[in-house]
Amino acid sequence: MDLGLLKILSELPGVPGREERVRKVIAEQVTGLCDDIRQDSMGNLFATKHGPVGAKKVLLACHIDEIGFYVRHIDEKGYLRITNVGGFDMRNLLARRVRVQASDGTDIIGLLNPTGRPLHIAKEEDKKKIPEMNDFAVDLCLPADQVKQRVRIGDPVTLVQEFSEIGECVSGKCLDNRVAGFVVIEAFRKLTSLKYHVTLAATVQEEVGCRGAGPAAFSIEPDIAIALDTTLCVDTPGVPEDERVTKQGDGVALTVLDGLTISDRGLIDQFEAIAKKREIPFQLSVLPRGGTDAGPMQRSRGGLRTMTLSIPTRNIHTVTESIHKRDLQSAIDLLAAWLET
Repeated sequence: MDLGLLKILSELPGVPGREERVRKVIAEQVTGLCDDIRQDSMGNLFATKHGPVGAKKVLLACHIDEIGFYVRHIDEKGYLRITNVGGFDMRNLLARRVRVQASDGTDIIGLLNPTGRPLHIAKEEDKKKIPEMNDFAVDLCLPADQVKQRVRIGDPVTLVQEFSEIGECVSGKCLDNRVAGFVVIEAFRKLTSLKYHVTLAATVQEEVGCRGAGPAAFSIEPDIAIALDTTLCVDTPGVPEDERVTKQGDGVALTVLDGLTISDRGLIDQFEAIAKKREIPFQLSVLPRGGTDAGPMQRSRGGLRTMTLSIPTRNIHTVTESIHKRDLQSAIDLLAAWLET
């Protein structure tokens, strides 16, 4: 696996609606691998590999946006107030570095902290409070007049975190869902034959309601649509075993159902049979809440055969998301095998 590529994808900024830097890297990577590359007016990127004449069309949806923020206010001291785009657990936002993609074309590193008294002079009730979004401010450590010259309302803000290999895993920010595009690119490189006309759709704005996938499926008109995404891996302390969804290291997950979609059983059975035949690690999963791009794709036009191929991920929606390398490899191997079969 080219983990150097995954590092680049993980560290790039790309909040919903501002995915252009990620899209550029994906486009560079699929050039030479795919026969046709184009972008729609919403920002979805399509990279197609042509299969045999008369082959069915498959759409692989890999959203490229990440949870993040937009600047909503700049106060007289130059502090930025932000609004979130995507779901954050506020307990994970204390004392973070952030990147502001400033309107002057530069990136400015800032410090994200809740407002109010520091620990030494805080009241007891303040120490127990979990901050809300409105309690946070970004300090750019610059004079207010410079901040107002360089930053404007609506500039995107993302968390900063270095990608790294830790033990048998990789860890970083927004592996949800940069890992999906990585898996498809690696699978494309592995192919020795192709059964389908297959399109990688690097979709936008998934974290704010799966907004890009519906137009993508409507445009491509596939016979089969597969969302590739991360899923909860909560085989961690404090969580009952029956709530774990997936287990790290047990292989790629075939998601039977989630909060938006019930997967096509025939597709699940196909992937399961191939995994058993090729001895590729896999697991079946059910996600009680939440969903993926499979939801809007399944409802596109007259309806589509749809499923989600999921990569087990610990600590989702934090900057310490972690994925076992065995699960990554099994996702690549199984997808490539299904596309060839």
